[in-house]
Amino acid sequence: MSLKLTLRDLSRIAIFAAIIAALTLPGEIPLASGVPISLQTLGVMLAGVVLGGYRGSLAVALYVILGLIGLPILSGHASGFSVLAGPTAGFLIGFIPGALVAGLIAHSAKGQFNVIRVIVGSIAGGIVVVYAFGIPVLAAGLKVDLLTAAGYMTPYLAGDAIKVALTAIIAAALYRAYPKAFKN
Repeated sequence: MSLKLTLRDLSRIAIFAAIIAALTLPGEIPLASGVPISLQTLGVMLAGVVLGGYRGSLAVALYVILGLIGLPILSGHASGFSVLAGPTAGFLIGFIPGALVAGLIAHSAKGQFNVIRVIVGSIAGGIVVVYAFGIPVLAAGLKVDLLTAAGYMTPYLAGDAIKVALTAIIAAALYRAYPKAFKN
């Protein structure tokens, strides 16, 4: 598949990268696992379900790249390649395929918005895929087995469920107000 990006696409990608960065401004809640609770995954889910898989993942990739090259926009206002050595590295990298999966599922019926697909996409991409990348890196960093690392993630699930619900509410409201935003 060839992905042609218009100026409108590039603008939307940049806007969603900025939205994800803005979602780090309220701060984070640090936990013993070393992975803080933040609102970044809300932005990842929204980017995927609104922009679609490919454009959403490009928005998230732009956000990650800007953080890695030095803008203090990552969780805890971190930046630079040193974040790839920490316990959150897998989650950060997982954001990109997470947005891809969320968007592919949410947009699986071209032109037809469906809140159930938005919810399923948000869960699959924003939680399952992100955790699938993050938990192994967390386990390696903490020198624990995968099951123990996965257990450390249970406090995050309630917040993730709230983010899924917020994604569905925001996406539905945005679709009602501006259905063109969901056209790829």
